[in-house]
Amino acid sequence: MDVFVEKIGIISCGNQRWSCALGRAGLGQKNTEGDGLTPLGRHAFGRVFWRSDRLSEPKTSLHCQPIVETMGWCDDPDQDDYNTLITLPHAGSFEELWRQDHVYDLIVELLYNTNPIVLGHGSAIFMHVARPDFNPTEGCIALKQKDLLMLLTMLNENSVLIVDQK
Repeated sequence: MDVFVEKIGIISCGNQRWSCALGRAGLGQKNTEGDGLTPLGRHAFGRVFWRSDRLSEPKTSLHCQPIVETMGWCDDPDQDDYNTLITLPHAGSFEELWRQDHVYDLIVELLYNTNPIVLGHGSAIFMHVARPDFNPTEGCIALKQKDLLMLLTMLNENSVLIVDQK
């Protein structure tokens, strides 16, 4: 089932609708790392990562992988492993997936800038848990944890996230 994101901060799948946080710069065509845009387009779903010390394995047909303390995501365009899952420590800049807050307790990888990877065009675009105040993200889409868990039950390997200017 496809998932639709609206610029007013609503995400929908089937007859379900939830509030979501979007990138601090809104929706747009990403061109540079750190621009704060949630990328427009159609994006397949990749892996689901979760903190097994805080949550049970999510119910979904997508591939799930528990987060461990040495997991990161390279966001350094000068590195060969840009926009990929990495093992820490790492020479370049990166996002730590094992965090003290709860934002990355549950992460859904969005297959943005992955085939091929264009250096500097954006990395670590995920769906993840929203902050309690729904503050904007750096380009990700963030939902309440319970809403993200419900959405995951509706997804399969053919599901696509559609982000447009509507």
